[in-house]
Amino acid sequence: MDSKLRNMTTGNIAGHLFYMALPLMFGNIFQQMYTLCDAVIVGRGCGVNALAAVGAADWINWLIFGIISGFAQGFSIVFAQKFGAGDMKELRKSVGNGVVTAAVLGVIITIISMSLAKPVLIWMDTPKLILGDALSYLYIFYGGSLIVMAYNFASSLLRSLGDGKTPLIAMIIASVINIGLDLLFVLEFNMGVKGAAFATILAQLFSFVYCLIRILRIRELKFTRDDFRIEKRRVGAMLKIGAPVAAQNGIIGVGGIVVQTVINGFGVTFVAGITSTNKLYGILEVAAVSLGYAISTFMGQNLGAGKIDRIKKGMKVGAIMSAVVSVVISFIVIVFGRNILGMFVSSAEANRAEVLNIAYNFLAVMGWTLVILYLLHAYRSALQGLGDTVFAMCSGFAELVMRIACVLILPKFIGIWGVYWAEVAAWTGADLILLSSYYYKINKLSKKGL
Repeated sequence: MDSKLRNMTTGNIAGHLFYMALPLMFGNIFQQMYTLCDAVIVGRGCGVNALAAVGAADWINWLIFGIISGFAQGFSIVFAQKFGAGDMKELRKSVGNGVVTAAVLGVIITIISMSLAKPVLIWMDTPKLILGDALSYLYIFYGGSLIVMAYNFASSLLRSLGDGKTPLIAMIIASVINIGLDLLFVLEFNMGVKGAAFATILAQLFSFVYCLIRILRIRELKFTRDDFRIEKRRVGAMLKIGAPVAAQNGIIGVGGIVVQTVINGFGVTFVAGITSTNKLYGILEVAAVSLGYAISTFMGQNLGAGKIDRIKKGMKVGAIMSAVVSVVISFIVIVFGRNILGMFVSSAEANRAEVLNIAYNFLAVMGWTLVILYLLHAYRSALQGLGDTVFAMCSGFAELVMRIACVLILPKFIGIWGVYWAEVAAWTGADLILLSSYYYKINKLSKKGL
């Protein structure tokens, strides 16, 4: 077996999760540097209005890319199961069919997203002052959807085989490229938000190429033309798992769009404040997402190997690790959050203090309740790794209902604080579904005698 691949069906569970999650964590941190640097450079170099424009586009952007990453993550669950079962021939055929399917999906997503960008921004009551920049930002991102799909597919494939190192290296180098291009396009060429979007897409292209080179060197993935011949049964099996994950992300994205619509109604200053915190949101959940990927891969490989007792132990270890990490991050956020948020807004801005107060209040609410989000990722990833993406999708629906209900109702009673607490309510609703679904699934597997 290739030395960089990790078989998680034997050995120390905590060690597997830690060493799988660690490179993912660093990789995700550098990936979040994309959007973080975009916001910092745009906010300080182009002003509060440009920062608000990026924020107004955030949830629509997340919706499409969440669907893309959902398909890639869902397909990788199949790859992890084949790898765990030791069936390399089936693995190659699944990957080959997955490549073709992902390419077709990428084209469809590009066409649909480009067509709907403007109507959705208008429907969201995006302030006219920032509408043009927000639309330009989205057009460039959506035009690069195939690149984003290619990177997500390649990195998810590598992670499903236990290789978290290659995506990490790709993301580190790409992050440096992105920052350099941000500075060049936004500040030197005066391209504004367009420059930030171009920089991110080009960095993602590099990440894909780097991962592809690694994939082509894996002995277990020596493809033949026959591996790429479409088989309806195989594609159907992957879509059965991938589509619910993509739908789950899409549902969450729709809820976010509704929230953004409410936020837009509070004016440009409030949008800029929320945007500042949302750019840190990705950093807040980096460890959760990374542990989630590790848990998902662990579950998929051990399900393929039929080791139900090991799956149970892995869930306990994963949940404890997630809770402990969340407490550490919460402390950092609450103590140092205001200083970190200060990076996004120039001291020359007249409304700087107001923007930072809005941003920190939102960040503090999330900081005190972060453990809820971390358990959400742990249990959702476990279900996905076990191939039960339907219950995971239902948790996304619970997020949608809670997020929309709270953001529409709470502000009437507690003002802008209702927007802050709507996010926590969404996490809580999802957790209630996920915990009960996971234990139902485990009991069902135990009775089958796996």
